Amino acid sequence: MTSSDRPLAVVTGASSGIGAASARYLARAGFEVICAARRLDRIEALAKEIDGRAVQCDVTSAEDVAALTAAVGDELQVLLNNAGGAFGLEPVADADLDAWRRMYEVNVIAVAAVTKSLLPALIAGRGTIIVMGSTAGQVAYEGGGGYVAAKHGAKAVVDTLRLELWDQPVRVTEIAPGMVQSEGFALTRFNGDQSKADAVYAGVREPLTADDIADIVAYVATRPAHVNLDRITVRPRAQAAQHKVHRES
Repeated sequence: MTSSDRPLAVVTGASSGIGAASARYLARAGFEVICAARRLDRIEALAKEIDGRAVQCDVTSAEDVAALTAAVGDELQVLLNNAGGAFGLEPVADADLDAWRRMYEVNVIAVAAVTKSLLPALIAGRGTIIVMGSTAGQVAYEGGGGYVAAKHGAKAVVDTLRLELWDQPVRVTEIAPGMVQSEGFALTRFNGDQSKADAVYAGVREPLTADDIADIVAYVATRPAHVNLDRITVRPRAQAAQHKVHRES
C-alpha cells in the first residue's frame, strides 16, 4: 500500500479526455492516483482536485518512464496505459510515414516500455494492467492505416502479456472504445482543424464520452482479483460497426 493506505493507480495521458476522467473515477473508487502526462500544469491541477500526485512524463522518453517508476515505488495496483493518439486520416498511398512512426511509438512502444518498467511493482501489488485500445485495433477502415496498424499492435501486446503473465497475480485488460467525443482526440488528428474535428461527430446522437470510458476503467479495476476481463469493446448505440454510423440530418 501507499503511505496513504489507498491502493495506487497510475494513469498515463492524464492531462485531458479519457485519461483525466479515468483519474477522477479511480480516485472516487478509492485509489491514490499518479497522474502522468507531458502537460504539467494540467496534471498538477488534476492531482490537487483528486488528492493524487502529478508526475510529468512523456511516455516515449526512457528517462521520463524511469522517473515515473521511481515515483511509484515498490507496489502498484493499477496501471492504465492511456497515452496514445491518432495523426492524420490520409490513405496508405499518401501516408505520412513520420506520423505513422509517432503513432507506433506512442500507442505500442510506449505501452511496452511503461508496462515493462512498472511490472515488478504490479506483480508485488497483485495489480491490473489496462490498455486503452480502440475498435481500430479490431477492424480496418479507409484512411485509418497508421492508427489501425498501431492499435492492432497494442492489441497484440495485450494478448501476449496475458499469455506471458499467466502464472503471475496480474490481470491484463484491453478496453476498446469506438466513437468517443473527448477533448482533443479528433482535434489532434486533424492538426487543430476544428471544422474537420467537428465533422467526425456531426449528426451522431450521443457519441460516447470520456466519462463513459472512465466508468468502465473503474469497473475493471475494482473487480475481484480472480476476475479478468480480457477485452471490452464499447461503442455508442449509433455506431453499429466501424463503418456504419447513424447520422441524423
